[in-house]
Amino acid sequence: MSQIMKGLFFSSCRHALKSSSVVAVVVLLTACSNNPQPKMYGALQAAETAIADADRNGVNGYPSPELVEARNKLQQARAAIEMEQMPLAVYLAQESQVNAELASAKATLIKEQQVNDEIKEGIEVLKQEMDRNMGAGS
Repeated sequence: MSQIMKGLFFSSCRHALKSSSVVAVVVLLTACSNNPQPKMYGALQAAETAIADADRNGVNGYPSPELVEARNKLQQARAAIEMEQMPLAVYLAQESQVNAELASAKATLIKEQQVNDEIKEGIEVLKQEMDRNMGAGS
């Protein structure tokens, strides 16, 4: 009879250890997945990259209001990190990234419009040359 009791006792201990191990793993995984650090640093890095891209893509060396706002939001995100307000820091970094991307898109649009205007001027000059040559040849 004592052999049966020992077997049941060890069996229930093994089962309890397995269950508690599973619970511990689940708790650790949950804690790691809710850690805002990687998301926060990824958002900061994305914002910094977007700002650098917008700087390179700038028009005539003048920062756009969107780029100024992007820099301000990034500075606010860093301040939020120091105050340990991680969700706010992520949000501000993402806003910074969006503002920088908007600044970059606007700069690209302005450059493309300038190229378009130059092409139109070139076409006008060619038309005038053709008209002059047609008039001289007749």
